[in-house]
Amino acid sequence: MDNLEKQLICPICLEMFTKPVVILPCQHNLCRKCANDVFQASNPYLPTRSGSLTSGGRFRCPSCRHEVVLDRHGVYGLQRNLLVENIIDMFKQESSSSKPAPERKEETPMCDVHEDEKINIFCVTHGVPTCSMCKVFGAHKDCEVAPISSIYQTKKTELSDGIAMMVGNNDRMQGIISQLEEACRAIEENGRRQKTLVCEKFDHLYSVLEARKREMSQKVTAEQEEKLNYIRGLTKKYGDHLEESCKIVEMGIQTMEEPEMALFLQNTKPLLKKIAEASSTAHLDKVERGYENMDHYSVNFKKEGKALRSIDFAQDDEDEDDEDEDAEGAAAEGEGAQTVSGGAAVTATSSQPSAPQQISSSPSAAKSAAST
Repeated sequence: MDNLEKQLICPICLEMFTKPVVILPCQHNLCRKCANDVFQASNPYLPTRSGSLTSGGRFRCPSCRHEVVLDRHGVYGLQRNLLVENIIDMFKQESSSSKPAPERKEETPMCDVHEDEKINIFCVTHGVPTCSMCKVFGAHKDCEVAPISSIYQTKKTELSDGIAMMVGNNDRMQGIISQLEEACRAIEENGRRQKTLVCEKFDHLYSVLEARKREMSQKVTAEQEEKLNYIRGLTKKYGDHLEESCKIVEMGIQTMEEPEMALFLQNTKPLLKKIAEASSTAHLDKVERGYENMDHYSVNFKKEGKALRSIDFAQDDEDEDDEDEDAEGAAAEGEGAQTVSGGAAVTATSSQPSAPQQISSSPSAAKSAAST
């Protein structure tokens, strides 16, 4: 039987073969699990699923080093050795029938004081089990005692009730833990949702600010283009007048070189008239000092900045409505009034800025001022 048992030992796990047993092409046997472990160790990079091979490969027999080539079924494609499995079953049956069942020995504790006496009674006074000799001659002779069997049943019932109570408490504690875990998940989900809502509110506020910035920039750009067009047109007029004056000067120099007096006098009269006309610039507009200034578009966002810094979560619906009204009022104030450098206030909706001590902001007004 010992020799037979040695023949049924797996060379990998060194234990008796476990079902199913696979037979290799070299006729050696392995547990299927051991064969799979050897294959995975030899092919660590092949894909596996649930610990089993899903494609072909190869490994060497641990007994004879013969190379084993597997198909696409892997280790599950190897043939089972039913003969060895049947032999293992018969060997286990013979081994179990030949060995007698071990007898369970109940060990009775002995008394520490009287080593030859078994503990067979219970001291109710001190609450400890003891022996009869301790009751008669020993430390428990004046104590109240009871049969150990009756105390055993009482304590067993008490312990059973205590265990049942603890199991109930554990169930309640587990329920509380589950509720707390659910509360954690709810808190995380609610936090994510509220952060999303806050981000959406701020994105809306950003869009409102961007729109206002674009509108106010367009107002500045419109006046800038108007003033630039007026100055460029005035520059062209002065350039044309200068060019005409240069031509008249050139004609005057040529006339001065005329030696014939009669011809000189004929050309002098119209030339003097042209010189008088060219010397007058009354028909040209005059740009008053400070016309290029754009300081009347200066803004002051102290109130708005204070309102933005005071943004917080609403306490209830009424507070939220009040904050919306305050925000709308602040926005209306920002649209209706802007602080001008120097202390003068202008409306942001006016298309032409007022500068009473400077030149008017329109070309027509500049022309009328120049004519006066």
